[in-house]
Amino acid sequence: MRERSQGCVTGVKDVVAFDEGEISLITSSGMLTIKGKELHVTRLDLEKQEVDLAGQIDSLVYSQGKIKEKEGMMKRLFR
Repeated sequence: MRERSQGCVTGVKDVVAFDEGEISLITSSGMLTIKGKELHVTRLDLEKQEVDLAGQIDSLVYSQGKIKEKEGMMKRLFR
C-alpha cells in the first residue's frame, strides 16, 4: 500500500462486491473488506489472483470463518 491511496492485494479468489465506499474480496486468507472513499478497482487479474486499488483507504478488515464460495460478482457479469 502506498500512502493509503493505492495498493495491490494478492491471493484474491473473487470479488464479492464493490462501490466507491467499500470493496469486498474473497482471498486465500478469508474475506477482506476494504473501506474508504472514492475507491476504484484499477486492475483485476483473477488468473494471477491480484487486484490493484486506488482511492482513500481507511480500513482493511479480514473476516475469519468458513466462506461460501458461491458465484461472485465477476462470474455473474460474464455468463
